[in-house]
Amino acid sequence: MLTLAERRRGLAVLLIDSFLMFGGFFMLVPLISVHYVQDLGFAAAAIGIVLAARQLTQQGLTLLGGALADRWGAKGLICWGMVIRTVAFGALAWATTFNVLLALCVLAAVGGALFDAPKNAAIAALAEPAERTHFFSLNGIAGGLGMTVGPLVGALLLRADFRWVCFVSAALFAIAAVVTMLGLPRIQVAQGSQSLRAGLGLALRNRRFVLFTMLLSGFWFMWVQLSISLTLAAQRWGEPMLNTPFGALSVNSVAWVYGLNAGLTVVLQYPLLRLAERRLRPMPILSGGVAIMATGLGLVAVADSLAMLLSCVVVFSVGAMLVQPTQQTVTAQLADPQALGSYFGFSALALAFGGGLGNYLGGWLYDVALHWQLHALPWLVFWGIGLSAAAGLAVLDRVQRPAVSPVPTGRSTRTT
Repeated sequence: MLTLAERRRGLAVLLIDSFLMFGGFFMLVPLISVHYVQDLGFAAAAIGIVLAARQLTQQGLTLLGGALADRWGAKGLICWGMVIRTVAFGALAWATTFNVLLALCVLAAVGGALFDAPKNAAIAALAEPAERTHFFSLNGIAGGLGMTVGPLVGALLLRADFRWVCFVSAALFAIAAVVTMLGLPRIQVAQGSQSLRAGLGLALRNRRFVLFTMLLSGFWFMWVQLSISLTLAAQRWGEPMLNTPFGALSVNSVAWVYGLNAGLTVVLQYPLLRLAERRLRPMPILSGGVAIMATGLGLVAVADSLAMLLSCVVVFSVGAMLVQPTQQTVTAQLADPQALGSYFGFSALALAFGGGLGNYLGGWLYDVALHWQLHALPWLVFWGIGLSAAAGLAVLDRVQRPAVSPVPTGRSTRTT
């Protein structure tokens, strides 16, 4: 049994991990489409295939990672996953062909599969039930800080050489592995030691949870557009100037998109979520957030400047702030305590299918829109898919309302 001090230390380590991992990931991955499409002449659809393969591999194997966490605990899996990703991201510095790029992105996905579900399950296991939303929100803020810093640093490093982006990104994952090894206590995320088959069986037999996971695919379909469609759309307006006390500074427009999205998350996510929780249960927050995200993407269809695109990103980000921590809280609520890792692993299938399809269709629709001069096409498709997912979540809530009761938030505002 872990002491309160050990639990708080473990949560602090996981928040540090989120900052480093999100910073390293978003320093590199959004620039893959920029570097390979614009600098090396790859088709956007080809990069969409690479990103989709990475997404499908990581989230598909996360099912296994979550089940292994139930069996063996979270710490070792998190550390090994970070080591593998360090190697893969560092090696991308020498990837100049499609096959090598694809292989290294798949290897990076294997690393992510090992730490993704165990990390979320560890937060759920270390935090008291009444504090889970609080800590998942803090986790989102830590990740948002990483998303703010990562793309800015990546854009600056890209001016020197894409290889430097890869090296620094890999270094952040290496640091996170060391921090986790030294600071995270050994955590048993499940009550009892489940076999792989038993843990996954519990999740599969929970129909409400399976349907919930399917509907979340629509959210992840939209969310991954940050890495493909919104990134490519931002490039249309070049590099705007930012006035600073030291003079005008040219800033990559991709960094503007990621910096705005992440900055809003850092500043607004926690108070916005607390405000929503005073008036709504988790499922209405989810469905409303998904609808807001869909609206933000749909409005890009009429954007004719970087300023308008960034306005759409604001709407998109507000919706994502509501959805991300809330969907993790609902997953923990629906999960059987005997197989917490397996449930979080299974929930990653939503990102596997929704994110994989979103990456592929995002790149393909961008190419089609460019070829046929149908600028609005991708964004109207994203809008329709998002609204459909929001409606499905609303119906699920109405039909299964007694199944998911709100977790009391209590009065605790302690941070790690």
